[in-house]
Amino acid sequence: MTQIAEKLTEITKERNVQTDMELKDFTYTRLGGKADYFVTPETYEEVQQIIRLANEEQVQFTMLGNGSNLIIKDGGIRGIVLNLHKLNEIRTEGEKVVAQSGARIIDASREALAANLTGLEFACGIPGSVGGALFMNAGAYGGEIKDVLESTVVVSRTGELLELQASDLDLDYRTSNIPDNGYIVLEATFALKTGDREEIKAVMDDLTFKRESKQPLEYPSCGSVFKRPPGHFAGKLIQDSGLQGKSLGGAEVSTKHAGFIVNKKDATADEYIGLIEHVQAVVKDKFGIQLEREVRIIGED
Repeated sequence: MTQIAEKLTEITKERNVQTDMELKDFTYTRLGGKADYFVTPETYEEVQQIIRLANEEQVQFTMLGNGSNLIIKDGGIRGIVLNLHKLNEIRTEGEKVVAQSGARIIDASREALAANLTGLEFACGIPGSVGGALFMNAGAYGGEIKDVLESTVVVSRTGELLELQASDLDLDYRTSNIPDNGYIVLEATFALKTGDREEIKAVMDDLTFKRESKQPLEYPSCGSVFKRPPGHFAGKLIQDSGLQGKSLGGAEVSTKHAGFIVNKKDATADEYIGLIEHVQAVVKDKFGIQLEREVRIIGED
């Protein structure tokens, strides 16, 4: 065990520290190389200490959610990769749902349903974690995180615990200032309203049906690849460019929904990224519109 791994096990349990960990098992695309150190802390204090250790040792530090809107390159990620899936508690406090960052945003919407609270229905089909949802101001079917987020608890780059209001995060279409500030989200408080359980459930059932009927959930993918261009729909532009079914190695533009690229057969990250760039080039050439990626790409070549 290396010196860094030993110091990490002094902070958290040995079972929570893995070396040379395959990251493809932690992404929805099933792509990516290995992490030098893969750490899954169980408390907020452990997260703070790990960040401080990374600073002291000058070790590269990367936050990994549940990998639903992410491509990790084939060379993997150097240094410490932090995953918070063990911080996954969700609770209801009156008309509020408080969820730790490692919980799925889908499960937060289900908790709201169980408490007859309305406002999180849009999130019932978003596959990401709560932390990831704040990171990119996730949204679907006309709703987004900034509509319901009240406050969040984060850890700063220096390991300081901060409580921030939603207004502090500069939430906008698929963006926030969380990455720029280097914040690690630990929990989120959603301000909701009491509603009718059957009405809430009916909306969630309808959105789930739309998602399952229109999206290629049978294959690994990063979800919607591109942001919506002003005045257009990315999927329609890709479809009208004749790109549905276009493949590069094991990656393919979905024939079910052109806004998705699927890992149809053991694709590499290089192939997946190459197909994204090809789609951008063709759409730009045909329509003069530059598609902007919604998916993040991280790691080493």
